[in-house]
Amino acid sequence: MIRGDKELYVVGDRVLIRVDDMEERTAVGLYLPPTALEKEDVQSGRIEEVGPGVPLPPKADDDDAPWEEGGEQMRYIGLQAKKGDHAIFLRKDAVEIKFDDEKFIVVPQAAILVLVRDIA
Repeated sequence: MIRGDKELYVVGDRVLIRVDDMEERTAVGLYLPPTALEKEDVQSGRIEEVGPGVPLPPKADDDDAPWEEGGEQMRYIGLQAKKGDHAIFLRKDAVEIKFDDEKFIVVPQAAILVLVRDIA
């Protein structure tokens, strides 16, 4: 995410979310039970950025020495979450951050319970 002369990178299996106002019904039409709203165990929002995924060790090539130039490249298992999805996630695993005077939530993909994606 780029703002002015700053760029925000989401790392690993984390997701950056712009939080919805807490209502009984989410913006995409999902109803949250009153118990979830009272305890604030779950929250919802629009995904703004996603990290590259779960890191894997680099491929091991027996032919090449690890100290040679251009050898190791990081590999990742991609995430299910995509930019623009609407996510319902566990609040206890969330970390609130502020970037250019705007509040966001960072959660690991494992904390996301449901994704709503436009298919059009």
